[in-house]
Amino acid sequence: MSTRFTERGVPLVESQSLQLIQSASRLNDVITKYLSQRLVEKSYTSITPSLLSFLSILECGVNYGSEIARNLGVTRQMVAKTVKELCRLGYLEQINSAGKQKEIHFTETGEYLMSDARQLLSEVDEILFKNLDRKPKQIISELNMIAYAVNEKQHT
Repeated sequence: MSTRFTERGVPLVESQSLQLIQSASRLNDVITKYLSQRLVEKSYTSITPSLLSFLSILECGVNYGSEIARNLGVTRQMVAKTVKELCRLGYLEQINSAGKQKEIHFTETGEYLMSDARQLLSEVDEILFKNLDRKPKQIISELNMIAYAVNEKQHT
């Protein structure tokens, strides 16, 4: 394990975990930006990488703002603001339900948007996995094992 030093001489140990996190983040950013650009070309107006990332965590059925906020680790107000914008764009709709919470659903346009995004991702799959020795399922399994191990360490 090597160590670099800051200008003030503070040691910075090299970390493969840091490199993995940075690479995964870059990959996420590049793919999300590519998807949003391609979807705009397909006439899905105003679909930004951040809105696309938000939509990607929603279930195809009923969603609730509090669950979305919990899954994203953000406030319900932030979720409400984003949902309002996606409703205005025609990708989501809110339906009154029992109690205060509103059900959040994809509109038909929103379902087509997600379908087209998945199709574009399948095309990206061919680029990503074309020249790899390992199968995508193996890589995904290894990444999930890393996530599980880190999560277990966090709780011990």
